Order: sequence, then C-alpha cells, then structure tokens
Amino acid sequence: QVQLVESGGGLVQAGGSLRLSCAASGSIFSSNAMYWYRQAPGKEREWVATISSSGYTGYADSVKGRFTISRDNAKNTLYLQMNSLKPEDTAMYYCAQQGNYWGQGTQVTVSS
Repeated sequence: QVQLVESGGGLVQAGGSLRLSCAASGSIFSSNAMYWYRQAPGKEREWVATISSSGYTGYADSVKGRFTISRDNAKNTLYLQMNSLKPEDTAMYYCAQQGNYWGQGTQVTVSS
C-alpha cells in the first residue's frame, strides 16, 4: 500500500522560504516519477513540478526559477524547496506518485 505523507508547510512572509517534504512508503520509490501539485481556495488543483526516476525535472511557469524539486532515494523522500514566496503561492500542497497516488497535503500560507 502506497503512502505519501507531506510536511513542512506553514505561515511565511512574502519573500521567505519553505521546504516541503514528502515521505513515501509501500513502493519502490526510486523507480517512480514524483510530482508536486497545489490547490488554492476556490481554484482547481494545479501542477507545480515533476521529477522523473532519473532526476529530470520540470516546473510550471509560475514557479520556475523560485522552486526546486528534488528527491533522496535513499530516504524515500521528495522535497520542494520554495524561495521568494509570493502571496499567490498560498495553497494546499500535495505530493503525488506515478500511478495516481496522493498525499493528504500540507498548507502553505504566504502573507503580504
């Protein structure tokens, strides 16, 4: 049974940084592409970033240059380093694994 548990969210001022983590279990983590998504109140869930099993990354235009996705296969953990945060980054952030597995989310709130 695949389990994904996010952590690291919180309240931060605009311009600040946060690092989200996603601990994975129940699958061969290193073999799977991993994703970060987010959903703001009243909006649809949107894709943020992807990292392939071989480490290739991709980002939404809205976060490119500010966010960095990475993975530690030895720790079965996915990360999202978020810098230069903006109020519009406020959302629930979810990690997801290839195969349509989702975590419960962690809230990020950026104050202006």
